[in-house]
Amino acid sequence: MPLNAWISALRLRTLPLAISGIASGAAISIHAGHSNAVLTSLCMATAAMLQILSNLANDYGDFSRGTDNNQRVGPERALQSGRIQPRTMLFAIWTTGILAGGLALLTIGVAFPTELWWEAIGFIGLGAAALWSAINYTMGKNPYGYAGMGDAFVGFFFGFVAVIGTSWLHTLAFQPSALGPAIGMAGFSMAVLHMNNMRDQVGDAASGKITLAVRFGMAGGKTYHLILICLGLIGWWTAIGFENVDPLNALFWLAPGTLLSIFQALGASMAKNYTSFDGWLKIMVLACLSMAMGFTGLLLYS
Repeated sequence: MPLNAWISALRLRTLPLAISGIASGAAISIHAGHSNAVLTSLCMATAAMLQILSNLANDYGDFSRGTDNNQRVGPERALQSGRIQPRTMLFAIWTTGILAGGLALLTIGVAFPTELWWEAIGFIGLGAAALWSAINYTMGKNPYGYAGMGDAFVGFFFGFVAVIGTSWLHTLAFQPSALGPAIGMAGFSMAVLHMNNMRDQVGDAASGKITLAVRFGMAGGKTYHLILICLGLIGWWTAIGFENVDPLNALFWLAPGTLLSIFQALGASMAKNYTSFDGWLKIMVLACLSMAMGFTGLLLYS
């Protein structure tokens, strides 16, 4: 079995986006005087493993429902190409799920002292929910991604859980300053998924995958995307007011991502066909990474 087939199936290019919210949450913690390199590394490893699990499950789910077909605009999937067999993919999904669950439990065990067992239980519940959502986006009897719920789940886990959860694990308390970047990360990560779904709108509609892009259509989908960009920018820029940083320093770190997101939003709003959203998807990913890393750099070097 070719190694490059598995590298393609893992979709490693998605991992930086998966850990960018973790980086932002860790930066908030460091800025507040709580630094723990081991815990940060475990949070990032858990997020990366959950993302890989989601990628594999998404490949299997879309293939089993016939969504990955000749109408697909994006990169060819592993099962779609025939390079990996469904039974082997299922084994990989189970293995990755066990590894992700083990990493989550280890992270929680490192973060919480025994007297905070009740908080630890709450995070175990969040970890279980993250595992469920990673698998059931397109797998299972009623995958939520086929009912237009993918955006909400992405916003919750990539935004609020990643940023607020990471800062909470480091400081053992809710950090109000994490709310702004959580909203920013949620808005931008939802915009990434929406661009992906806008690109795949034709094939998804034909296969019964009713994403918000399918529900809204071309005009409504563009408007929704602009709302997500505005939400994200408000979140990121509101966050600097809670961190006591120099406004000029904030401008230096956040301007690249801000300008790139505005450029992306304007370009996507002028797209003439669904296939052209593939290019704007890549720029949206870069904008999201730029804002998250810019915010992280701002806090670390202020």
